[in-house]
Amino acid sequence: MSRALVLGGGGPVGIAWETGLIAGLAENGVDLARADHILGTSAGAFVGSQIAMGRSAVKMADAMLAEAERPRPVPTPAPGGPDVLALIGRAREAAARGDPAAARREIGAFALAAQTIDEQSFIRGFGRALSELQADVWPERGYACVAVDAESGALVVWGAEQKVGLARAVASSCSVPGVFPPITIGGRRYIDGGVRSATNADLAVGHDLVVVVAVRTGLAELSGSLEAELKTLRDDGAAVELVGPDRRSLEALSVNLLDPAGRPAAARAGLGQGRALAARLSGLWR
Repeated sequence: MSRALVLGGGGPVGIAWETGLIAGLAENGVDLARADHILGTSAGAFVGSQIAMGRSAVKMADAMLAEAERPRPVPTPAPGGPDVLALIGRAREAAARGDPAAARREIGAFALAAQTIDEQSFIRGFGRALSELQADVWPERGYACVAVDAESGALVVWGAEQKVGLARAVASSCSVPGVFPPITIGGRRYIDGGVRSATNADLAVGHDLVVVVAVRTGLAELSGSLEAELKTLRDDGAAVELVGPDRRSLEALSVNLLDPAGRPAAARAGLGQGRALAARLSGLWR
């Protein structure tokens, strides 16, 4: 049976929650990192890249919990910058007026004109585990992440066959418009894959079982609702398991998802949810 793991976007706070969730599951015998294919968008692109490269989600979560005592510098938006949810709302409104690609181009133009930190500083902010990789490194395990061409509005899925370095691919998927810089790859500039969809779950067709982890399950997307994406997977014959935040996790995620100060609480909530969820998923994820 072919298994896929889809990890959605949600800023630095979403990174912490997803990491805690995966760690809590792993502690109880459900190792999502053993998926045949991992597809990440934005925050999920980073988390997915790390577990695909063999990093321990438990150790990653421990490091995030420790930030409560000694915060670690992470890519941080300038004070007063746009909120990620407001940007998704803007994209949704633009899409409702017509061609979704045109809406993505509008957001891309906004991103290209914005004053942000430079690309290298943004990439360094992800830490040594990503920024110090050799330019041609890619996980041996099936992994891909989603970005959007800032000029054309076209969707791009970075995988091993594209021969793009992991650090730049992940950074492009995490480049929240107006907050972080569009990332240059092959002479073109790319922005957050969440501009197309916070999950892009419909891109995981072709697998027997798909576990979709969504930081915010109630958002409508440029490509249609999350429900429509899940329907695409089911129509393709997949068994689909959607994992969204439980009550405690919702409380931890009810902050500015781009504010790294919220990471320890989100990691703790995700860890607890993962531990509680393991019994339900253990029968599916063998």
